[in-house]
Amino acid sequence: MNDRESATPEQRHRERMQRKKALVDRKIARATIDRGVLVVNTGNGKGKSSSGFGMLARSLGHGFRCGVVQFIKGTFSTGEEAFFRHFGPEELDYRVMGEGFTWETQDKSRDIAAAQAAWREAARMLADPGYDFVLLDELNIALVKQYVTLDQVLPALAARPERQHVVITGRGAPDALVEAADTVTEMRLVKHAFEAGIKAQKGIEL
Repeated sequence: MNDRESATPEQRHRERMQRKKALVDRKIARATIDRGVLVVNTGNGKGKSSSGFGMLARSLGHGFRCGVVQFIKGTFSTGEEAFFRHFGPEELDYRVMGEGFTWETQDKSRDIAAAQAAWREAARMLADPGYDFVLLDELNIALVKQYVTLDQVLPALAARPERQHVVITGRGAPDALVEAADTVTEMRLVKHAFEAGIKAQKGIEL
């Protein structure tokens, strides 16, 4: 019987973890670039904005100066807005710019005007090195509907301050935005309470 066969489960586990640690340590050692990242959360599943607001909380915890622009959303109060409004303007610049979901407004020209106004605020933040973290919530929806164009967005993202982090959310992220991003997560819908007739819940959807 060799040493491997005679090892206890605890010893085998320790050996596996040592090999895993060595692998992770090598990857960490290779990651030497230190700059802002572009994160895109997309897909039909729940959690795109929630993840973005989680990163916002983390950034505020590190003392970052943060900005939020919410596209589309705007006609109803959300828990995240109520919570983050506790931060002062020197910490967080929070802009709710949407007119509500398009099936509610039923006014395309109004939706386009709101999206363009939101983009002007977003572009201002992206050009300002005073913002360490910028969340552009539901920008993907505005891009899909062509209320805001990739010709506006991609150059502004490319020209932003080197250490500025940006998170963009919303289903249907365009391929060119996915290509430009450093990290992309696609949320996949498995099941949703709404499909069973359960209305949107505070703390979960709102």
